[in-house]
Formats: sequence, structure tokens, C-alpha cells
Amino acid sequence: MAKTLILKLTCKDKPGIVAAVSSFLTDHDCNIAESKQYWDRVSGNFFMRVEFDTSEDSKLETLRIQFTPIAKDFTMSWDIVDAQKPVKTVILVSRFDHCLNDLLYRIRTQALNLDLIAVISNHDDARELVESRGHPFHHMPVHKDNKDEQEKQLWQFIQQSGAELVILARYMQILSDDLCRKLDGMAINIHHSFLPGFKGARPYARAYERGVKLIGATAHYVTADLDEGPIIEQDVHRVDHNNSAADLVVIGRDVENQVLARAVKYHSEHRVLLNGERTVVFK
Repeated sequence: MAKTLILKLTCKDKPGIVAAVSSFLTDHDCNIAESKQYWDRVSGNFFMRVEFDTSEDSKLETLRIQFTPIAKDFTMSWDIVDAQKPVKTVILVSRFDHCLNDLLYRIRTQALNLDLIAVISNHDDARELVESRGHPFHHMPVHKDNKDEQEKQLWQFIQQSGAELVILARYMQILSDDLCRKLDGMAINIHHSFLPGFKGARPYARAYERGVKLIGATAHYVTADLDEGPIIEQDVHRVDHNNSAADLVVIGRDVENQVLARAVKYHSEHRVLLNGERTVVFK
């Protein structure tokens, strides 16, 4: 039976990459549905994402094996994946559950192609919400004396579950450098992004006190540098003196929901390629 597959690749730019990819797919009776590429003139890196339908007798593993010589010729970092296969996902959350609730709805309505393995929280507040939607919930409390042990349990769960994506849906714990390295390229965080930036407690109240005109949110990959990972998606909403501090909270949470959902969608559709500290997002 025919399938829709995605080829994504990164390599140094040189003549013949697009021709080689196109010829390979044509020779294997594949029909290209969408093809996007980008050459970063600064780094010299080339990025490409091709979505294509296979013939009935084309197999994913066979195509991977047969594409390997081409990938070696161009020294590519690459993969071919099944576009329909849901991405195995673990969501981390603390007490603020607006992003979690939004993600659960999008998963239920199949707006996001995710296989939600479990929701893990350092608090028990979200248990009823998660279990009422039919998903497993795990309470892993964190305090100063057990943080290392809790992270070991968390990483063990991620490994054993086969999770391919970890979403920090307002998870208010700072991950260790070691865990961040293990989650490189597979963990997405959401946080508010104001001008100026208000870190720490009560960011919306402090933004109101400073009379900000724009509030927003940023979704990025998790790295050891706190809130400095490669950015996937951002958005802002204009506010003014008529908006109360409570208004800013409502508006801000809505922006966070939308930005995180878009970032997760791009990642799960294999539209995001890393370019050093930046990303290339083929929308």
C-alpha cells in the first residue's frame, strides 16, 4: 500500500543535491507532493525537506538503504520517516495547565499527530484533567533533596517509553545540563517573552507595572543554556493602558497556547531542521 514519506536532510551546499534527490525519487516511482529547500549563505549549509508518495511496492527501510550512497556522497545528515506515524510524546507540566489543556484538545481532535505516552508533573494538580481524557498521569515530586534522583527516573521513563518528543508545557523546573544534553533536539519549551524580559515570578504583573505594549511567547528547543535554545516559533499581542494585569494573563496564556501548538506541529511534521543555534522551519 502506498505511503506518504518525508525525506529531510542537511549538508554543506554544493551543486547537484536537488537533482540527486529528485532523480532518486523518480527512479523509485515516488511522487513528490511538497519540496522545500534553503541555502544558508553565512554557514554554507543546505537544508531540504521533501514529502512524497511511494509506489505500493516501495518500502521505508528499502528506500533508506538505497538512499545511503547518495547521502554519503554529499555528507548528509538525513532521515526518511513515515509522515503518518504519530510521534511518541511525553508532556511535562507543573501547576499552570493552560498549555497542557490546549495540547490535550488538539491531540483529541487530531490537530496534532502525537501519540501521548504520559503526562508527568511535579505536582498532582493536573491528574484529574489528564486522566479524564484517558491519558496516563505520573506524579514525580521534586524537592532540593531528590532532584538528581527524580531526573534519573524521568530520563529512565523517557528512554523505556520510546518517547521521541518531550514537551515542557509550563514545567517550572530547571533541567540539569546533563538531562538537557540527553534531550538535545527532542524537547520543546514554552515561555513568555516580553520586551523587556521579565524572568522569575509574576511576569505578567511586572509587565503591567512597567506598562508594556507587547506581550508574547517563545517556543524553543531545550538546551543547557536556560531559555537560550534554538527558537522554533514566536508571536506577540499588542496591549495598551486599557488592559489590566488580569487581561495580560489571559492574553499571554492564549499566545503561549498558540505558539507552543504551532512549534509542536512543525516538529511533529518534521519541518524543523537545526542550523547551529538557529532553526530552519519549512512551513
